[in-house]
Amino acid sequence: MFRPAALCAAALIVLSAAALTAQERPGPLVTTQWLAGHLEDPGVLVVQIDGRRDAYDAGHIPGSHFIVQSSIVVNTGPGYELPSPDSLDRVLEAAGVGDGVRVVIATQSVLAATRLWLTLDYLGHGDDASILDGGIPQWKAEGRSLVTDAPAARRGSFTPRPRPQMLVDADWIAARLDDPALTLIDARSDAEYTGADGGMGGQVHAGHIPGAAHVFADALVVSPRTDPRFLPVAELRARFEEAGAAPDREVVTYCMIGARASLDYFVGRMLGYDMRFYDGSWHDWGARELPFVSGDRRR
Repeated sequence: MFRPAALCAAALIVLSAAALTAQERPGPLVTTQWLAGHLEDPGVLVVQIDGRRDAYDAGHIPGSHFIVQSSIVVNTGPGYELPSPDSLDRVLEAAGVGDGVRVVIATQSVLAATRLWLTLDYLGHGDDASILDGGIPQWKAEGRSLVTDAPAARRGSFTPRPRPQMLVDADWIAARLDDPALTLIDARSDAEYTGADGGMGGQVHAGHIPGAAHVFADALVVSPRTDPRFLPVAELRARFEEAGAAPDREVVTYCMIGARASLDYFVGRMLGYDMRFYDGSWHDWGARELPFVSGDRRR
């Protein structure tokens, strides 16, 4: 059926996205000021992702659409991993994600935001996705408006372009433990990295993958719970360089179940490194008879 209104709306989105690209293509992080100036842009889609809808219903950024966090992960038993591209496609299209649309993730939890950004990057949409620096806490701190009314449904037309090369598993890492061109980054807490936590009370081995550097995800933002703004780029780069990240190396991030490692992955991609993601993380590695190291030493 010929639907001129729908065609006109699609044309507006395409033209707006093209203009955005030509004038001020944003990077992986956008400021509250930038977003406030683009809330009416049909080529920009604001998405809030949370574990439950309560926070969204209580007040969200005008025009933002909601995604429940459980819809972009699948419970594998040991942890949560990426679902199939087809499953993700349905979730994202229902939220309005489409080809040529700039997705801005504005939410309460920085880990929820980086996990969604990683998901979009896996599907080939990372260059068209941004995270609102500081999220909704920063938006509220600046006295910007929140609304309780949900916007009209906006279905997108999204073409997944999966990047399976960005995902690695235990066998891939185990075969490269002595490869100088590989940098492993552990995003867990100090106690988890050293093994002082007892391997989650004996559920897994206590320690980290041999050679892995420690870059705690929480330390990459001012405060993950009260002020989730990212540290200055120079500080972030210094931490990654100290861990061994370099332009000529593959950098793999992992944590316990793949949440905190998504924050390290996001920062690494923002800094321009060749990033890989171990979604199974320590819940997978630490439960196997694979090498591990306890204490502060890397090897």
